[in-house]
Amino acid sequence: MSLRDVLIVGAGPAGLATAIAARQLGLDALVIEKGTVTDAIYRFPTNMVFFTTPELLEIGNLPLTTPYEKPTRMEALRYYRKVVDTYRIPLVLHEEVTAVEAGVDGTFEVETRSRRGEVRARQGRAVVLAMGYYDRPNLLGVPGEDLPHVSHFYAEAHPYYRQRVVIVGGKNSACEAALELHRAGAHVTLVHRGATLSDSVKYWVRPDVENRIKEGSIAARFSTEVVEIRATEVIVRERGTETTGALAADSVLLLTGYQADAGFLRRTGVEIDPDTMVPCHNPDTYETNVKNLFIAGAQLAGRRTGTIFIENGRFHGEQVARVLAARLGA
Repeated sequence: MSLRDVLIVGAGPAGLATAIAARQLGLDALVIEKGTVTDAIYRFPTNMVFFTTPELLEIGNLPLTTPYEKPTRMEALRYYRKVVDTYRIPLVLHEEVTAVEAGVDGTFEVETRSRRGEVRARQGRAVVLAMGYYDRPNLLGVPGEDLPHVSHFYAEAHPYYRQRVVIVGGKNSACEAALELHRAGAHVTLVHRGATLSDSVKYWVRPDVENRIKEGSIAARFSTEVVEIRATEVIVRERGTETTGALAADSVLLLTGYQADAGFLRRTGVEIDPDTMVPCHNPDTYETNVKNLFIAGAQLAGRRTGTIFIENGRFHGEQVARVLAARLGA
């Protein structure tokens, strides 16, 4: 079994940036990804436009070109594929890392399982966890959440034409989906446990959705929580009361945010702050309490998932690579 200098878990922008920096400093790096390249971006809504400008998404000093002021999801996917090809990043796709174990000799064994069920072990002198959180939705924990017409991800509006759609959430994802579905001919009801929409809703989205609610184009139920999801309806309850009501629903979108896999981190030996859910790490090196086990990107955010984006997470890997190059003698 060959021993790599560093095994990088996750092929998002942070993981790819780490691999580029590691290889430029002479480290033998391999990226392992359970989905496809930048799998989180692939899961974004089909017609999504980034809030940021192109240069803030760039990694490896490779320009992201677009004729628009802000890049689209499709342009970003094309760009990151180009990054992988340009830097010839060693990459394993569709293999999920199931365990990371530190050996007595200081090296790590990383066990993976392919989508065909094949199990494999790889060894590395260091490991960087750059897995993000977008594939792990916050579950409501209510009956019916696993029904086939329920989804924690929204892709595009067309399949919901003339459908009764209940959207649960009050942040950007829920608001943008509600507007797009409404304009595509869906009958939308927005359910949010807060008394108003979240303060984090984009400044140009908020008045649009509030005006649609005010005119009745989009129905809204604030200070309301979901009790149960059934085949054709969603049972809701106003918070603080015991009175329930039913909302007709052909489809249900639970856009309630996402979270990193704290359980996986704990199994690797990483300590987690119980209040913030932030992994224990050195803020200067991004090394965890486990020697030579690093974290890069959005996993560092804990509960505050809105604090780390591509714009700042892309720089974590450069610092990790510098630390490892000095430590491993690349």
